[in-house]
Amino acid sequence: MAGGRTALVLTGGGARAAYQVGALLAIREVWGSRPGNPFPILCGTSAGAVNATALAVFSADFSDAVRKLAHIWRNFRVDEVYRADPLAVARSVVHWSSTLFLGWLYRESPRSLLDNAPLRLLLETQLDFGAIDRAIAAGHLRALSVTASGYTSGESLAFFQGGDDLQPWRRTQRIGVRTQIQVEHLMASSAIPFVFPAVRINREFFGDGSMRQLAPISPAIHLGADRILVIAGGRRSEEARQRSDAYPNPAQVAGHALSSIFLDGLSMDLERLERINDTLAYFTPEQREAAGVPLKPIETFVIAPSQRLDYLAVRHRDRLPGALSLVLRGVGALRKNGSVLLSYLLFEKEYTRALMELGYGDAMARRAELACFLGVESTPDDARVPVVAKLE
Repeated sequence: MAGGRTALVLTGGGARAAYQVGALLAIREVWGSRPGNPFPILCGTSAGAVNATALAVFSADFSDAVRKLAHIWRNFRVDEVYRADPLAVARSVVHWSSTLFLGWLYRESPRSLLDNAPLRLLLETQLDFGAIDRAIAAGHLRALSVTASGYTSGESLAFFQGGDDLQPWRRTQRIGVRTQIQVEHLMASSAIPFVFPAVRINREFFGDGSMRQLAPISPAIHLGADRILVIAGGRRSEEARQRSDAYPNPAQVAGHALSSIFLDGLSMDLERLERINDTLAYFTPEQREAAGVPLKPIETFVIAPSQRLDYLAVRHRDRLPGALSLVLRGVGALRKNGSVLLSYLLFEKEYTRALMELGYGDAMARRAELACFLGVESTPDDARVPVVAKLE
């Protein structure tokens, strides 16, 4: 590995996190059979927190960790994440409708649109959280962080588990708190607002970590990273603005809000880090030390989708369970202009496999750069195995 500690930052995005797993399969191929873990620091938010924690649990063998993660995402079904049977969907629709029109009769408001109890069961079944401490003690892992957002405080909390030398931190609206990562932290970090219920940890209820996350890269830096590889769950639109006379449907508005939560913070944080690096380049380490500047340049490598994931989701919209499909169709989520919402909720293997293939292809298209970042030798392009063959 190249000098310094390397961190892996996995962002949020619901079902879009399958893209991260495809990119990890490419990283696994570039890393090859080398021993050790290329990412001793793992930071995740929302669905990215689930992937990061899985890598931490199995960090003694990076290749095997990615293989196990890929097996789950390759075979996902909606009912493994949230209840989508007709009874559950009907109960949710009736409860929300009754609250809107007859709220004075209800003492307790509905907590979420969907019940993600199946996700909790999946995590408890598949992950041995005690393995995180064992990995840290054995030197396979330096730290794991999972970010959630406090509904009362409005603060972004990075719950971290790591070496004894790591210290908690406090910055404006963001805090690092040492803890033992458990299933509650993952459920809280992935609790998409309105969609999944908030989770109480200690004295506060928490929701999706992407909310109020002003600096997604910050936890990795606080945990000692010198180099950071980011796998994003979306890309900033490069399309020209188009005229639209139709009023945006509910799904379009919800999708826009979710994209703001999941994507905008990362883009701004990367721009800020780039400006800091450019400024630091004018000074030697000795000059920075003499001036008392506690900053250091951070090398970053970002893998992001080359295609719009919402348009990819539309191609697989017929895979949704019938009752849920009916509801999402009613709010416009199955139309192309409202499919951003669909792209976060479509936990079906046909879609997740397509995302994994895209992630693998995007990462392998930059194989030489990736090998250089990881500090390993790149293999010739003609030695590559076709994408489809790798994912089957």
